Formats: sequence, C-alpha cells, structure tokens
Amino acid sequence: MRDLYDLLGGDDGLATVVGVFYARVTTDPDVAPYFADVDLDRLRAHQRSFLRVALDGPGVFTGRPLAQAHAGLRITDAHFDRVVDHLAATLGDLGVGPAAVTLVRDRVDALRSQVVV
Repeated sequence: MRDLYDLLGGDDGLATVVGVFYARVTTDPDVAPYFADVDLDRLRAHQRSFLRVALDGPGVFTGRPLAQAHAGLRITDAHFDRVVDHLAATLGDLGVGPAAVTLVRDRVDALRSQVVV
C-alpha cells in the first residue's frame, strides 16, 4: 500500500481533511469545548504538519510532544474516541477507502496514551 499521506492526496488532501475535520469537531457539543478559545487557523496548520509526518509524508514534525500539548485538558477515552470517529467519518466522506481509514485510525489510536491522561 502506498504511504497514507499519498492516499489522502498529499498536502492538498490533508488541507481538505483537516478543514472538514475541524468543521465537525467544533460543532460537536461533546468535544467542541476543547476547541473554545483556540486559534483554529494555527491549530489547522499544526494538525496538517503533524498528520503529514504521522502518515508517512515528508518532513519533520517540530511541534510540542503530544503529552505536553494535551496536558491539563482532561481528555477522556470517550472524547478521544469521538474525535477519532470524526476523523474516520471525514476520511470516508472524502472518498478514502475503508482499509486506509482503518490504518489511519490505528495510527491515531496508537497515540492515545499521549493524549488521554
């Protein structure tokens, strides 16, 4: 299978994924409070950079470690799952095949212990 990054359409595809994804999570009453008072333009750019590297794309991620970035947010497993579900639904809606969606879910779920504290 090609790199997940390429399957999602490279940087242009990631920009679309991230835009649709944040439109979903910021309107979901269960997880939207995590995004209140956040610079969403900055967060979208940061997320594209993170996903580029996490999904086998080019470059090096230079952001804060995930545990540090999510410290104090009290993210629960249920909220983590909800966000991952939004990501998976976004990918599916954008035409990404089920096998690739599963791979992305697995990659993100492997980071759970760094986000849920």
